[in-house]
Amino acid sequence: MKTTAISLALGLAVAAVGASALASTVRDEPIKPIEPYVSEHPEKVQLGKKLFFEPRLSMSGIISCNTCHNLSRGGTDNLKTSIGHKWAAGPVNAPTVLNSSLALAQFWDGRAADLQEQAAGPIQADIEMGMPHALALEVLQSIPGYVDEFESVFGSREITLDMVTAAIAEFEETLVTPNSRFDQWLLGDDDALTADELAGYKLFKDSGCTVCHNGPAAGGTSFQRMGVMEPYQTTSPVEGRAAVTGIDADRFSFKVPTLRNVEYTYPYFHDGEARTLEEATDIMGRLQLGRVYEEQEINQIVAFLKTLTGDMPQLTLPILPPSSNDTPAPDPYADAQ
Repeated sequence: MKTTAISLALGLAVAAVGASALASTVRDEPIKPIEPYVSEHPEKVQLGKKLFFEPRLSMSGIISCNTCHNLSRGGTDNLKTSIGHKWAAGPVNAPTVLNSSLALAQFWDGRAADLQEQAAGPIQADIEMGMPHALALEVLQSIPGYVDEFESVFGSREITLDMVTAAIAEFEETLVTPNSRFDQWLLGDDDALTADELAGYKLFKDSGCTVCHNGPAAGGTSFQRMGVMEPYQTTSPVEGRAAVTGIDADRFSFKVPTLRNVEYTYPYFHDGEARTLEEATDIMGRLQLGRVYEEQEINQIVAFLKTLTGDMPQLTLPILPPSSNDTPAPDPYADAQ
């Protein structure tokens, strides 16, 4: 027993030294490395993945979470604003689902506190998936394969909305993108970045961009007003955080978007009006910092931003369980013009 205790103590001491050594190699920068997420509930992750790709959670039977948050396209749809039920145009640009677990809240205006609360919204929203929650649960309950899987994960054959959103959220927790070249540089690899990329990061940091774009996601840690030094001109009716708080001072204040994988998540801003990274960098310099970047400076900042692309989730598409004879049929042509 004494020998076992000594061995355990030595093992813990070695692990502590190893962790300390690793921590000491991390550069002290406003942007932090992303760590991989390992779920303690792999069965829930697999169920959540199926629900993320499940179009039967929409009235039309053709829209899923992945429609607007396409995991083959950086976790977004690359449209100015998303297209939803009955071809309705959404009011905002779809934020990426990648690394969304690292944000302080969900949606541009932060109206959902976490991923689970967020997951419930689009299913029922009439301009997104358009399916009342009660009908969505009826659909799932009518599919024997889902009933069995929910029982295996949650211990109940009666499917609830909390179970559905918990599973989707657990899957989304896994959608992090570690090991970008910038992360490699943060962890001590001096050769991970080129001279231009390092110059771009220095300019990015020295300009004050990291006041908002910080932490592991390089964003998502605060709400900020769009248009500090000069007003942002837009035709979008979206009010930002004020729609949640009712405080006029929060008008045009939005959650700072992550810059991780930003080369994949075009177009940019809440209204999708900036088509390219170069355009977005120029606008943010002028509106938020009062700085007009030269072309070379913009190119250097963009070069740095592209180093934030990490390892994308490598997924096998799930095989969804078949409907039963009792499953309500979708109607993708309802009210078609």
